[in-house]
Amino acid sequence: MQTWLADPPLLGGPGQGARQILELLIAFGLTALIGLEREVHGKSAGLRTQAIVGTASALILIVSKYGFADVLSAGTVEVDPSRVAAQIVSGIGFLGAGLIITRQGAVHGLTTAAAIWECAAIGMAAAAGLVKLAVVVTALHFVIVLGFSPLSKRLTARLGGSVRLHITYAPDRGALGRILAVCDKHQWSLTELSTDADGGVLLTVTGAGIRRAPSTVACVEGVTGVRRLDEKDD
Repeated sequence: MQTWLADPPLLGGPGQGARQILELLIAFGLTALIGLEREVHGKSAGLRTQAIVGTASALILIVSKYGFADVLSAGTVEVDPSRVAAQIVSGIGFLGAGLIITRQGAVHGLTTAAAIWECAAIGMAAAAGLVKLAVVVTALHFVIVLGFSPLSKRLTARLGGSVRLHITYAPDRGALGRILAVCDKHQWSLTELSTDADGGVLLTVTGAGIRRAPSTVACVEGVTGVRRLDEKDD
């Protein structure tokens, strides 16, 4: 009975005050914004996943900070709060790895996997009381995903880059030779040329003005279809 009375109260104990609840709500709100952006873009880890990861990470950090107060004793038991929090970083890595897939030789899901890791960091920052940093990183997320993509496309169009195409064409009409001639005319270098099970061709070309490659190849006589395989961000 004396031991029970010495225990901290089940409700309202250390780490369960208004401050911690507010930190959880901040983590939830900020990571839900990132999840909403992923959801709008049709990614596999959207609103629910990102919000859960961010809120759960915040809770784990709060547990790491306050969850062992009843077993600590000066000079006998000491706990390093950073040890539990550190496991969030490595643990989220496994979740992110499950989002990365390889399709037709191209890697997809890297940005979404990075967003999962980012939400964990935002949740940890909010729970640590570093709310301003959590808000800044959330804002920077939208700068990255909404601002960098158009900028990258403009730079690629002007300075160069690479594009991966799936091309279908009519057989026995010399279309493939004309495609290679067009690439040579525009000084586009071929880094990949292979066929797939459907009888099409996988073509990766690099060079200046490469953004025009899909429309240029589509105009070649005998070509029946051209599809970019890297049109969407991850």
